[in-house]
Amino acid sequence: MSTFNAIGTASTGVTVYRKWLDAVSDNIANIDNVSRTSENAFQARYIKAQEAADGNGAEVGGVALGSAEGILTYDPQNPLADNQGYVRRPDIDLGSQMAQMMMAQRAYQANLAVVDRAKDSYAAAINLGK
Repeated sequence: MSTFNAIGTASTGVTVYRKWLDAVSDNIANIDNVSRTSENAFQARYIKAQEAADGNGAEVGGVALGSAEGILTYDPQNPLADNQGYVRRPDIDLGSQMAQMMMAQRAYQANLAVVDRAKDSYAAAINLGK
């Protein structure tokens, strides 16, 4: 890989990590969703990254979904509670989601830094000819 391919390769990483951040933010936003025990709980999304088909960078290879079973919680005051007072909540750990968000954010920033450095290298290469 040459310096001149750096922006294209880094941009694939930016895309993958942006989608990871989107998935984590959806998971966090829906962490307090409640559903009836007869319904599925919100399913957390997890992004699967893989090598790009052309071998230059990465791409999203798919999305894995968390458990639809969720966690039964006793909340008799909730209007969605069943006869025994239970509701279904998503099986999402906030601590894990926050850690994933930090990792994805740092990786996103690192890929943007690569684009910045490559841009500086391109400018320097152009100035060599002057």
